[in-house]
Amino acid sequence: MTKLKYAPDCSKSPKKEFLKAFNESFASGNATFICSHVSEDIVWKIHGDKWIVGKQNFNKKIHSMKHHIADELIIHSIITHGKEASVNGEIIMGSSNYAFCDVYRFTSAASKQINEIQSYVIQTAQ
Repeated sequence: MTKLKYAPDCSKSPKKEFLKAFNESFASGNATFICSHVSEDIVWKIHGDKWIVGKQNFNKKIHSMKHHIADELIIHSIITHGKEASVNGEIIMGSSNYAFCDVYRFTSAASKQINEIQSYVIQTAQ
């Protein structure tokens, strides 16, 4: 089971609560939740690595990752404004630590359907 830590202001709105759940799903391997909240034309830009375009390709990638369960997810901040949001934090998996920042674009300001994710991930010293 993944240990979860959040900054105090990470749950002051429905959009922040959703993004907490979305990131928890990544950390715990809940591919079904993740895939149910992206649009058909999703674009996932993993900077320095690859681009994944379209829901079918996104689903394949997410399902291939679902067995990589984090030991700990630490969310430092969640920022939302209109149809854009960002989450930054850390993931610990075994002896590996990663710092991340994901920038999200939703289909509309009120939507929980994501149509773009830009991910920045670096491995850090433990």
